[in-house]
Amino acid sequence: MKKLTNRQEEILNLIKDHISDFGFPPTRADISKALGFKSPNAAEEHLRAIEKKGFIKILSGASRGIVLNEANNDEIPVIGLVAAGGPILAVENIEKTIPRTQNLFSKDIDFYLRVKGNSMIDVGIYEEDLIGVNKSNTPKVGSIVVARIDDEVTVKTLVELTKNRVVLRPENKNLSDIELNPMEDEIVFEGSCVALVRENI
Repeated sequence: MKKLTNRQEEILNLIKDHISDFGFPPTRADISKALGFKSPNAAEEHLRAIEKKGFIKILSGASRGIVLNEANNDEIPVIGLVAAGGPILAVENIEKTIPRTQNLFSKDIDFYLRVKGNSMIDVGIYEEDLIGVNKSNTPKVGSIVVARIDDEVTVKTLVELTKNRVVLRPENKNLSDIELNPMEDEIVFEGSCVALVRENI
C-alpha cells in the first residue's frame, strides 16, 4: 500500500478523532478550519489522494460522506511525547509505527503510548513500556485509562466517574489520587489500556 504523506496522515488522524469524539466524520470545511486551509477545495484534494491510497472511501453527495477503510489501516502508531494542545494522534507525536501484522494481541488497538514516569509501577507498568490503547472504549471504573488533563496526558486507574467527580489513581503507593470536577476541570479520556508491551527485555 502507498504510504501517506505527513499532511495526509494528519488529515486521516483528524477524521478518526472527529469520528471518535462526535460519532460522525468532519466536513471539508471542518478539515480546512482545523488545518488552516484557505479553501475546502484543498481539503477535497487531500481526501481524494487519501482515497486513492485506500485508506478511506468518499461517498458522493454527502458533506460528511467519508468512510474509513479499516482493513487497509495496516500500521499502528506509537505515540511518544505528546505536544500540548493538539490531538494525541497528530503526526508530530508519532515516533514510529508498528505493522498491524506484528501485533500479537487480539484486542483492537488504535495506538500505542510510550509510558513516561513511575506512577503505575505497582501494576507492572514501567517507564518506556508501550501500552496498547483502544480509543473506542467507554471509560469504565476500575480500568486503566489514558486521560488528558488540561494539556498533559497521563495513564492512571479510573476509580470514580460521575457527573461532578472523577478520581484517577496512580498505581504507586508513594503518589496520591488525582481528584477532578468535570464541570470545572478540563479532562478528556483518550482511551483505555488493552495491552502492554516491553520492548527491551
